[in-house]
Order: sequence, then C-alpha cells, then structure tokens
Amino acid sequence: MHTVAVLVIEPLVGFDASIPPMCFSEAVDDAGQPLYDIVTCGVAREPVATTRGYRVIPETGPEVLARADTVVIPGTTVDGPRHRGVLGDDLRSALALIRPGTRMVSICTGAFVLAAAGLLDGRTVTTHWKYGADLRRLYPSVRLAEQVLFTDDGDVLTSAGLAAGLDLCLHIIRTDHGAAVANRVARHCVLPPAREGTQPQFVDRPVPVTGTGSTAAVRAWAAGRLDEPLTVGALADRAQLSLRTFNRRFREETGQSPGAWILRQRVDLARELLETTDLPVDEIALRSGLGSGAGLRQHLRRDVGMAPLHYRRAFRAV
Repeated sequence: MHTVAVLVIEPLVGFDASIPPMCFSEAVDDAGQPLYDIVTCGVAREPVATTRGYRVIPETGPEVLARADTVVIPGTTVDGPRHRGVLGDDLRSALALIRPGTRMVSICTGAFVLAAAGLLDGRTVTTHWKYGADLRRLYPSVRLAEQVLFTDDGDVLTSAGLAAGLDLCLHIIRTDHGAAVANRVARHCVLPPAREGTQPQFVDRPVPVTGTGSTAAVRAWAAGRLDEPLTVGALADRAQLSLRTFNRRFREETGQSPGAWILRQRVDLARELLETTDLPVDEIALRSGLGSGAGLRQHLRRDVGMAPLHYRRAFRAV
C-alpha cells in the first residue's frame, strides 16, 4: 500500500488540506480495494489552527513521515518559510524524518516549505499566482513557472492554489494507476477528468456566464462526438458565435484553444479504452478520433512516453 502523508502546518489553508484525503481515498481498483493509505499528520500531536477560524486535528505526529511514500504539504502561512526563507526547528526536525527518494508534493504556499528545506533548488515549480513574486524573492534558486496549474518534476510536484490542488492530485493518481482510476475519482469529485498542468491559472478573469455565449454546451456536444470531424469553425457555428469570439471565449473558459482541448479529450478517451476494453489499437484510434493506430501511438508516446500496448499492460490490471 502506497502511504500518502499530508503534513498540516499552522496556520493551515484548510481547503488545501482537505484535497489529498478526499482524492486519494477515492482511488480504488476494480475490486473496490483502496490504492493509497492516507494519513494526516502534524509537526506535533496537537490541533492545527487554520486561516479561517477553525482547527484541524491530525491523526498522528510527524513519525509517519519516516514511512511515507508521498508527502503532501498543503498551503500554509507559517512565518519562517513564508516570509523569511527559513525553517523553524520543529518543522526542520519533522522534515528530516522523510526518507530520500520520497515523492514530495505541495499545494499552493506549501511550496514555500519545500523551498525553505532546499528541496526545490533548481526545480521548476509553481504556487498561487498572488505569491509567485514572494517565492522568487525568498528562494532565487527555484525556477518559478508562475502561471501554470501544476508542475511535475518527477519526485517533486507543485500546484497553484486551491482548486489546482485537485488537478495535481488527479494527475498523480492518473500517473500511478491510469486514466480509468483517475476518472472515477474525478466523477466522485464532480470534476473534469483532467486539466493540463500548463493551463494558466485564470488570473483576473471573470467567471464565464453559462447560457447564451458560453461554450459549455458545445464542449459537451463535442465530447460525445470525438470520433467525428470537429473543426473549430463548425463548433463556432454551433455556438452561434463568430470564429474570433468563439476562440476567445473558449480560452477564457478552458484555458486552452479549441484544437488543444479536443486533442486532450481524444487522448484521454483512448487511454480509457486501452485500460477498460480489449479493442484493437486501430479501432480505439477510430473511436477516439485520432485516425489511425500510428496517430494514436504518436500522441500516446508524447503524452505518457509509452506505446499503446505497453500502456495497456501497465494499467489494465489496476
């Protein structure tokens, strides 16, 4: 069982802390068996104050960090890492328990803790767009990707704030256990199965209005017809918008161009069909709108670095 330890640090961003237990506890195999052991721990065995007027009681103290396979640090406004670029003695002692090679994950300002521990030096990372300048100033050895939803640098993964933590946890589950498992978790959370990490953080954009002028209905229509030709012009016509307006609103609502969004849906569908059916590769390519087996191979290698049959063998048994 892969152990995920969520280290809650006062003052804690409570929403961030709730994301990993919710997502990872919903990741189960086809027999309904859990794929992760989730433990919430503190620097000490004491209630942890949040930034919103309530306290979180961790299950354990820091000792669980010594056996964790993945450690997640949710957002925090803890003074040393967040404002002065240093770790307090108690936090330093807790982090010292973590074994070399453990996967390290941060949500929002949890990145400041990893940076203060020296774990982000030379790494490409992100945090909430409001605090990127602070991270860059305090930790100049960090390579900040300021506008993306999340980054994956192998054994170190970071996300922007709040809802981007959901995207990162789904990405980790998808990487560990494949699209079918991640999609089940996304359905439970009432989320889209995947947003690309390179999607922007939607800084200073208005919330799109559904109904007239929204691309939501067209996206739902297109998602059910991925095996058909889907040109941007045809989608714009269906939305009853000019091509220019459609492209602009589509980016505002998804962070992607229509073409990139359609390709993402097609590759995700192909991955799920590889995991959940015995269909031949060429048939999966047709059903997902990728054209041919060669096209599917090209996109899958670029997406996950694996050929279709290797991907099926790796994830079919999950």
